[in-house]
Amino acid sequence: MSSWVVEYGSQESKKKSNSNSHEDGNDNEGLDLLQKGGSCDHLTASSNHLISLPPDHNDTLLRAAISLKDQVVEMTWRRKLNNGSLDPTVYTGLLGTAFTCFRSYQATAHRRDLLLCADIVHACAALAHSSTRCVSLYVFVCVCVYIYVYIPFLFVITREHVTFLCGRGGVYALGAVAANYCRDQTKLDFYLDRFLEMAQERALPVGPEEGGLGMSYDLLYGRAGFLWAALFINKHLGGQIISNDLLMPVVEAVLAGGRAGASHNTGCPLMYRWHGTRYWGAAHGLAGILHVLLHFPLSGDDIEDVKATLRYMMSNRFPHSGNFPVSEGNPRDKLVQWSHGACGVALTLCKASEVFPNDREFRDAAIEAGEVVWKSGLVKKVGLADGTAGNAYSFLSLLRLTRESIYEERAKAFATYLYHTIQKTINEEHLGQAEHTYSLFQGLAGTACLWFDLVASEESRFPGYEI
Repeated sequence: MSSWVVEYGSQESKKKSNSNSHEDGNDNEGLDLLQKGGSCDHLTASSNHLISLPPDHNDTLLRAAISLKDQVVEMTWRRKLNNGSLDPTVYTGLLGTAFTCFRSYQATAHRRDLLLCADIVHACAALAHSSTRCVSLYVFVCVCVYIYVYIPFLFVITREHVTFLCGRGGVYALGAVAANYCRDQTKLDFYLDRFLEMAQERALPVGPEEGGLGMSYDLLYGRAGFLWAALFINKHLGGQIISNDLLMPVVEAVLAGGRAGASHNTGCPLMYRWHGTRYWGAAHGLAGILHVLLHFPLSGDDIEDVKATLRYMMSNRFPHSGNFPVSEGNPRDKLVQWSHGACGVALTLCKASEVFPNDREFRDAAIEAGEVVWKSGLVKKVGLADGTAGNAYSFLSLLRLTRESIYEERAKAFATYLYHTIQKTINEEHLGQAEHTYSLFQGLAGTACLWFDLVASEESRFPGYEI
């Protein structure tokens, strides 16, 4: 029986291989889990690494996805249900399991997955409410005892996140979408009402001129993450359920914050800080924020600022590797992943090329970033945030952009590598005992979502990032 194969290393990447080395001991080690240390090139099993699946690769990946999804549910939901997990988030918590069940429902049409998703979201909503009440009681006690000392600290710990990945936005958005597919109008109304209440958070539309620097702008914890949750609702429920009248003031605040943050740099119109660092990546930085902004109707000046910021990033890539810095001025060419580096930026450039089809430079830069991921993106970790599963999504985005089958082959190559090594990865001590082994963004649920998405590659979307 012949096998479906793809050779690791394109002609373009081979031409650059001599100048594309990374530091020893970096996070990109992992082409061969049997070997430790060294650069990516040194970790390849051979100079012509072949990754193969049998001809029925779609069926193979679908069966594997369902099996892994069941394992994720068992380990994160059924076994830990009575432990009162305090992490009701998409990123590393139970809500990521719910999202994986929803993705399984989309791929298989198995209603039990949809119902399980709805049940888990309901539990996450209760956990979020319980956590809020516990924190509020803690705050009250602390204020009574330490009112003069801890007031600034208490403000920080009681501020709730409103994002899709790490906040209430994910609970309410996924809850509304699941309820809509379940045709449960009561729960749909409940989650939409909670989301709209959350959207009244006073800090959301406040720009820097009015002192609005208290809430961050990033995708994980800030305004961009709230906007993404609204986009997710609107995509699945149709129309403008969450209206632009509500969202555009937040968009304007994000743009104003970026301009204020870039006031020191005349070459880049938008810049943001997260905990004092000007990140470039998808999780906390420019790539993630710009990706969200590209979904909204922007003014001419806003569009030019977004384009110029992307051009600034493109012109400041590392010259030898083509990778993108983790943060402004950071000289370390180390990370190729969704959170930091070429993968997250590639996804954003694909979106920019879709929005601005006449600007060929964004398409070209997206393809070049994909070459970086192809050469250096097969890593030890398995999750979406900083692992091979997340990196594979850059190829699926390029597939939709270019319609070139090579990108589907590359995505399947990465997925197949995970397929052949996943059990060993589970058994690895450093992962098997990790807190987030089965989570969506730092664990195996992300791999399951990738496998589900490869069943219908044209419909694939990076969870929590692509709409």
